[in-house]
Amino acid sequence: MTTDQRSFLNSLWDFFCSLKLTMSLLITLAATSIIGTIIPQGTPPQEYLQQISPVKFKLYQALGFFDMYHSWWFILLLYLLTVNLVACSIKRLPHIWKTITQPVTVLGSGLEKSLPNVVSFKAGGEPEALQAKVTALLKAEFAEPVATENDGAHHLFAQKTPWCRLSVYFVHLSVIVIFIGTMIGSLFGYKAFANIMEGESVAKVVTRSEKEIDLGFSVLCEKFSASFYDSGAPKEFRSVLTVLENGKPVPGYEHRAIIVNDPLTYKGITFYQSSYGNAGEYRFLVTDLDGKNAVPVTVPATGSATLPDGSSMHVLETTPDIAPFAPGLSGPAANIEIHGAGGASERVVVYANHPELNIEHAKQHGKGPVIHFKGEEKRMYTGLQVAKDPGVWIVWLGCLLMVAGIFAAFFLSHRRIWVRIQHGTVTMGGNASKNQAAFQLFFDRLADKLKTECSGEKR
Repeated sequence: MTTDQRSFLNSLWDFFCSLKLTMSLLITLAATSIIGTIIPQGTPPQEYLQQISPVKFKLYQALGFFDMYHSWWFILLLYLLTVNLVACSIKRLPHIWKTITQPVTVLGSGLEKSLPNVVSFKAGGEPEALQAKVTALLKAEFAEPVATENDGAHHLFAQKTPWCRLSVYFVHLSVIVIFIGTMIGSLFGYKAFANIMEGESVAKVVTRSEKEIDLGFSVLCEKFSASFYDSGAPKEFRSVLTVLENGKPVPGYEHRAIIVNDPLTYKGITFYQSSYGNAGEYRFLVTDLDGKNAVPVTVPATGSATLPDGSSMHVLETTPDIAPFAPGLSGPAANIEIHGAGGASERVVVYANHPELNIEHAKQHGKGPVIHFKGEEKRMYTGLQVAKDPGVWIVWLGCLLMVAGIFAAFFLSHRRIWVRIQHGTVTMGGNASKNQAAFQLFFDRLADKLKTECSGEKR
C-alpha cells in the first residue's frame, strides 16, 4: 500500500471517528425530522391534493416528504450515523476496556501528581498492621481493596462502578439497535390504507405504491359514527370493527371500537382510525319545463353526474329540512353546482317539497332542465391506516438500552481510591470520572476517618 493510499485511509478513518461528524448528523436528523412533523406522513394522496397544489405534491413526493422516514436520503443519514458510532466505539473502547479490566493498582509518583485529591500523613505501627486497618476501613466505607507490594511499599486499590464508563457505548449500541429495528420494519413491514363501507369487510389493503397486500383475514366495519363541534369541525370519529377468520368472528376481536390514538392490533397488524367519508348517493329527477321527458339522475357523494343536456353537476351539501335556513319552506334540499358545456358554472338550491321553485329557477334561464331533489342515501365509510412493523420490539429494546445508558452516563461515576503505606507514611489519592465536587466531599470524610484510625489525629 502506498503512502498516499495509507494517508487517504487514515483521513477517511479520522473523518468517521470525528465528533464533528456526529454532531452534524444529529443536527441534520433533528432538523429534517421537523419536516415529518409538519407534513403528515402516510396520508392518502387525495388528502394531500386537497391541501396543496399538484406541482407541490409532485415535488414533495419526489423528495420523499410524504414518507420521509423511509426516504433514501434519511436512511443514508442513519447509515452514516451508524458507521460514525461504530468507528468512534472501535477507536475509544479498547482504552476504556483496559481502564476497567486492568486498573493501575500501584500509587506511583506519576499517578500521585495527576490525581486531584491526595492526602498524606505520618502513622505509627508496623506496615502490616496499618494495611489491615486501611483494608478494613475501605471495605466498610467504600469497597474491598486489592493489595499489592511494590518496591518495599504496601499499596491498596479500591474502585466502584467501573462499568459505568461503558454507558456511552450502551447509548451508541441503542442507536444502532433502533436503526436495525427500523430497517427490519421498513424491509419486512408496510404501511397501507383501507376504506371500508359500513356493513362490508376487506381482506386486502393498498400501500402507497398502490400495491395490494392480502391480510390473511378480513376486517368488518359494523358501524361508523362521527360527532362534531358547533363550528362543524369533527370532534371524534369512531369505527366498530370485527376481525373475521374464515368468515367467522375471532373471539376477543368482536365489536372493537377504535378511535384516533386507540387502534386495533391483530397478528402484528395495526389498524388506526385515519379518515372517513360519505360513499352514498343523491337522487334527482330532471325534466323539461312542462314536466315531460323525466330522467332520473343519481349523483355519487364523491363524484358528479352528466345531465341530459350535456352539462354536469355535483352536490355541495344537503339538508334534511330547509326550514331553519329559509322560513316558509320545508323538506329536504340540496345545494348543487352545475357546469355547463361551455365551461360556465352556477350554484343553485333545489328542493324536494317545492317543485315550483325548481321550475321558476329554470324559467329564469329561459329553458330547462328542471332539477328536482328526490332524497339521498347516506352510507359512511371508514378510512383506516394499516401498519405492520415486525421490528417494533427491536426498537423498544434499543429504547430500553438507551434509557439505561443515559442513566448510567448521568447518574453513575467510576470512583477509585489508592493508598500507599511506605516508611511510616500513609498516602491516599482518589479520582472520579464524573461529579468531582461530590467525590471530593466523600474523599475528605474518608481521609479524616483514615487519619483518625491510623494516627489518632484528625486533618
